[in-house]
Amino acid sequence: MAAGEWYWCLTHHAVEPYEGCRSEERLGPYATQAEASQALAKVAARNKEFDHDPRFNDLDENGEPEGGWGPFNG
Repeated sequence: MAAGEWYWCLTHHAVEPYEGCRSEERLGPYATQAEASQALAKVAARNKEFDHDPRFNDLDENGEPEGGWGPFNG
């Protein structure tokens, strides 16, 4: 397996080396091609974890989101 940085291209839905598409169009870098090929699964897992993180999802007594953190919240 080739050494270097590997990326998941969001445009082509494929693993690319450093010399691939623009950075805005890909995820990475990853250490291996195999790791880069699992980029979307890793993103989905992180999103799910974040969605269920109580530090960022405070609910009131009715199960509705509270004001939470923000520049305009007290």
